Amino acid sequence: MTDKLKNQHSRREFLRDASLAATGFFIVPRHVLGRGFIAPSDRLAIAAVGAGGKGGDDLKNFFGSGKVDIVALCDVDDRQAANSVKKYTKAKYYKDFREMLEKEHKSIDAVSVSTPDNTHAIAALTAMSLGKHVYVQKPLTHDIYEARMLTEAAKRYKVVTQMGNQGSSSDGVRQMQEWYNAGIIGDAVSIHVWTNRPVWPQGFGRPKSTDASPTELNWDLWLGPATFEQYHKEYVPFNWRGFWAFGTGALGDMGCHLIDPAFKTVGLGYPSEVECSVVDVYEQMWTPAYYPESCPPASSVKMKFPGKNGKPDVDLHWMDGNLRPDRPAELGPDEMMGGDDGGGAIITGTKGKIMCGTYGSKATLLPTSRTKEVNVPQTLARVPEGHYVQWVNACIAGYGKNKVSSPFEYAGPLTETILMGNLALRSWNIKEGKEFTGRKKLLWDAQNMKITNFDPANQFVKREYREGWKLPV
Repeated sequence: MTDKLKNQHSRREFLRDASLAATGFFIVPRHVLGRGFIAPSDRLAIAAVGAGGKGGDDLKNFFGSGKVDIVALCDVDDRQAANSVKKYTKAKYYKDFREMLEKEHKSIDAVSVSTPDNTHAIAALTAMSLGKHVYVQKPLTHDIYEARMLTEAAKRYKVVTQMGNQGSSSDGVRQMQEWYNAGIIGDAVSIHVWTNRPVWPQGFGRPKSTDASPTELNWDLWLGPATFEQYHKEYVPFNWRGFWAFGTGALGDMGCHLIDPAFKTVGLGYPSEVECSVVDVYEQMWTPAYYPESCPPASSVKMKFPGKNGKPDVDLHWMDGNLRPDRPAELGPDEMMGGDDGGGAIITGTKGKIMCGTYGSKATLLPTSRTKEVNVPQTLARVPEGHYVQWVNACIAGYGKNKVSSPFEYAGPLTETILMGNLALRSWNIKEGKEFTGRKKLLWDAQNMKITNFDPANQFVKREYREGWKLPV
């Protein structure tokens, strides 16, 4: 073909494409736009890792946006996935998310991860390495190292990320930020957070027997990177949360919901130290049980955050098992502490206090009469579409175009904070002979992810994966 003919051919293609674009029929293939980008006019094609329980609820919220196609489902338990398989009839169904991503990555834009905590990181990072946007249920990861890797990966792969702590998109959290930014309570000096969790059996050790694994469940895939142990019906589908091998206990379950409002409002980073106390379970008179594999039935954790830019240090106090801090003097005797019986948070500043319930609900100043008396300008945009659709819209717009409430750059440090509390709780049970040597204040070097004054605690920073499983960093 001569240069003249080539030019004429190119011009005809240009005019044809321009004409098609004008009529709305010009479709840009996703792979042409590059990793992490999709055509702005396109719908979002989602694959789910975890299709039952909370995973099914996540899918319902994505699909309800009217902008999403559910193209692939993955679940290790056919019983849990049954409703989603029935609802999303065009979606291909898999047991192993690695196989799903290998076979379907060209047809999907984003991945939702809603599995037990022990497989969050490996599923999410595998998807991110393929250039897929990800939505991951809380807590973001099972251990601190994984959280740091996902935080760094979000920037490296340039994908839209969101953790499933939906209260982070609430009006209450934004109201708290506006009060704080306006100086209404001065500088934060302490934060108290509490929950009624665990609401499942916890702190009683592993089951003493084993069960036959149901035929619908692939137990080996359910374990994922966790050390192998025999199936027991106590673990599935919910009580896995109370065992360190799979879950992250009450703090992991609710910390991302309850600590988030204060963490975001005050602008906390990484803690510098942590200490805890744990409720004992007694097998018989004078004989406390020793179950280091189980999360405790109730505990309290204290972390210190160094002050920034001349501000004072901030102490964060966590309590679970329905333990609560003292009622603030500014709160009337008949007024609700927090927003509900499930938990709450109180930020104490140099000039006042802010209180809220779970997910940042019922945000109020203390005394509560101040809430109506104090008016500050609205400086932060609200999220009327909600946490799920916010992420969907951001994915469709493309990386860097729309803000989300809990991107991994934020959710990663928040999760690390929560898992630092768990590191202290697990260190509580470290024994050398008859002595519990981990029951001390632990000093944390955040940059190097290392406890500097008690090396045995560092085993909880990064766990060893079972053979056949690898984090794609």
